[in-house]
Amino acid sequence: MKNSYVAAGLFALSLIATTAQAQSFTVQSSSVQDGHFQQRQFANVFGCTGKNLSPEISWSGAPPDTQSFVVTLYDPDAPTGSGWWHWVLANVPATVNELKEGAGSVGGTLPAGTLQVRGDSGMPGYLGACPPEGQTHHYVISVYAMKTATLTLPPTATPAMLGFMVPGGSLAKATLTVQGGR
Repeated sequence: MKNSYVAAGLFALSLIATTAQAQSFTVQSSSVQDGHFQQRQFANVFGCTGKNLSPEISWSGAPPDTQSFVVTLYDPDAPTGSGWWHWVLANVPATVNELKEGAGSVGGTLPAGTLQVRGDSGMPGYLGACPPEGQTHHYVISVYAMKTATLTLPPTATPAMLGFMVPGGSLAKATLTVQGGR
């Protein structure tokens, strides 16, 4: 009976430790003010007049055995039936904990080895928010701590393909939900 209590106690402690580790992995963005993207993060197409600058994204508290990161920016509210992938990155080196504002935009600089996967624009790189007029959308920034340094993806990879690979290879996930409206 005593061994059962010890085993149950150790199991409970492992759950607490796992939860504490997961809770310490966070993502933030200085490009967000009062929970909203700034005008410069909006697209400059589809009737929007933003600067199409990818947001600054930083994270902390990743598990110590992280080998790389996957970073995504997704709009679940887009009127497509399947949302809209605005920015999709794989193979961000484990030594990196910040993407500078504009890093994923045309002319921007990403960390060496980082792969920009084609988003729903059909092109690799960032495409800013542009919800229909009169609407506010939610934009989910996710950072996944990965078990491997490199995900092998073909040049034609889609967000769905990457999304298939991430769950089995991730150690932890941090998210930040931002709003954008016009």
